[in-house]
Amino acid sequence: MAAPHAVDGVEAGSGETGLILSDSSSGDVRRPQFGTRFLTDPRQVFQHNAWDNVEWTKEQETAAKKKVLENSQPLPPEKQEEYDSRANEFWNNFYTIHENRFFKDRHWLFTEFPELAPQCGLNHESHPDVSGTDDDQQDSLDQVKSREVAAPPDTDGDFPGSSATYRILEVGCGVGNTVFPILKTNNDPGLFVYCCDFSSTAVELVKTNPEYDPGRCFAFVHDLSDVEATYSVPDGTLDVIVLIFVLSALHPNKMKASIIRLARLLKPGGVMLLRDYGRYDMAQLRFKKGRCLSENFYVRGDGTRVYFFTQDELHELFTESGLEKVQNLVDRRLQVNRGKQLTMYRVWIQCKYRKALVQPPETED
Repeated sequence: MAAPHAVDGVEAGSGETGLILSDSSSGDVRRPQFGTRFLTDPRQVFQHNAWDNVEWTKEQETAAKKKVLENSQPLPPEKQEEYDSRANEFWNNFYTIHENRFFKDRHWLFTEFPELAPQCGLNHESHPDVSGTDDDQQDSLDQVKSREVAAPPDTDGDFPGSSATYRILEVGCGVGNTVFPILKTNNDPGLFVYCCDFSSTAVELVKTNPEYDPGRCFAFVHDLSDVEATYSVPDGTLDVIVLIFVLSALHPNKMKASIIRLARLLKPGGVMLLRDYGRYDMAQLRFKKGRCLSENFYVRGDGTRVYFFTQDELHELFTESGLEKVQNLVDRRLQVNRGKQLTMYRVWIQCKYRKALVQPPETED
């Protein structure tokens, strides 16, 4: 259920590409963390395809708020219920139409989220810090420590990847544009990757991909919003959970319970990684009247839905689920279509939240 986010003038998936640099000492190609290309002279805007950390003027922000307000009249309750009850149908239709042609593989993940490639040999030296947090190094140390001391809870061992020493789950995996780069890049022999999606069509596309290896990966159908449904991995066994443009597809009323349920799957010291749409992203401003479901929540023409977050909203969701902040930043990026001489302002939010190594004792009611 990885949300579609290609828009007019932007190639599908191009919002996820990063600047490619070559490491002269090794010859390896690597991607730096975002935040390394700045537009200092507006006359040079069409020199590159994208600019990082673009500051908005007060006039821009005011215009964005006005645009959102103009198109904020919600659809009738019966229409909203229809989109909610038929969500599975809409996502299956999306993947039936597009199959694996809509998204590009997300190779930027390994620089933004090095937790996904702990032994891959990529260069993870320090880049300019745009995260607004001093916890990244401590997070790495805590994650190593969690692998050493956090044993899985008592289980019968009868689950896929039960013998693995490092377990990653991607929720809303779509057709595998995150999963397959992880499997190709991460050479940890103890790695096992789980991936699930609301759409049975998407999961089938993952399983039939030639790169799908049942010895290192397990794909399954799962509805993130159904907190009573059983996951294919026991609680307390995951090192990393990945949410890439997927939480925004849920109804806002179901987000908190879904994150609480996911947090139970993490080991102490495990991390939840998120990248999703930010408030006033270009995609939000392009919605016309008749597409608003509720405040900052919309339905696309294909019936799939999307929410646009603030940093504070996501912080509240994660901390109320018992997780600690490692990173919560906004990525304001100016994308450029040089052929059409168009500028497009994108807003994404990137988060890392960690489950404490020492869990607080449960209190009796």
